[in-house]
Amino acid sequence: MIDIIDLRFLGFDDAIACFLVETAVGPVLVETGPHSTLPNIEKSLAQKGYTLQDVQHVFLTHIHLDHAGAAWYFAQHGATVYLHPFGERHMADPSKLMSSASRIYKDQMDSLWGQMNPIETSQLKTLAHGDKIELGEHTFTAWHTPGHAVHHIAWQLNEDTLFAGDVAGVKILGGMVVPPCPPPDINVEDWQASIALIKSLNIKTMYLTHFGAVTNIEEHLNQLENNLLSWANWIKPHWEAERSPQDITPEFQAFTQQQLLDCGVAKENLHKYEAANPSWMSVAGLLRYWRKKSEA
Repeated sequence: MIDIIDLRFLGFDDAIACFLVETAVGPVLVETGPHSTLPNIEKSLAQKGYTLQDVQHVFLTHIHLDHAGAAWYFAQHGATVYLHPFGERHMADPSKLMSSASRIYKDQMDSLWGQMNPIETSQLKTLAHGDKIELGEHTFTAWHTPGHAVHHIAWQLNEDTLFAGDVAGVKILGGMVVPPCPPPDINVEDWQASIALIKSLNIKTMYLTHFGAVTNIEEHLNQLENNLLSWANWIKPHWEAERSPQDITPEFQAFTQQQLLDCGVAKENLHKYEAANPSWMSVAGLLRYWRKKSEA
């Protein structure tokens, strides 16, 4: 049984999820969302008869604040946190991660993300590509899936389910799937390889942190790859012209919002896509991608 917990980030439905997997060894969480939304996890767990302290296993797809910001709270109460090796040092000492976020969000840090405290390394369990964790009757398999982030894992549950984090994109209320492209790790070629890997797994249901379950896997991933290439190619001439991110972002937002409208996304839902996948982040990430590619 998998329950989608809507964290109601910024008061919005269908923006950020975490996932409850009930097992013979107790409740397991995949993702935690930011610390600021922890009360919503508490309410959802209570409806199933659990407390926050009952969660002793947490699987993170990657360490960005909207996915992993509350992991420390569960670790503080004894949970083991499973993650990519590249994310371990940042969870053990999140000062650099929080400092970078503070420069961006300034006085909004508490309201957006809450706290992020260190996790003892003894409670951080890193997994290599293909490693498995057995919990009760369930098997979790770690697939390293870079592209969105170098520290990204897509977690396969048993044979036919995948918790895809951000590598499978953002798709809200059945709308178009879009690629979240934040700095510093966005890499188009790596992302394409990760998409190919997911296709090879023969998954029947894929869970997106932004947002919910997808069953038309190949169609979804094809649209994601097409839009990733579309976005990257749109940014390239602006990078070549050395335009500033501040000047590019309004035009990029208009471009992507028109894509969403053309694919049938209701105008009143555009803000949900923006909350889950801010335009300025993708501009910054794709500009950095083209710069790094040119330097290479």
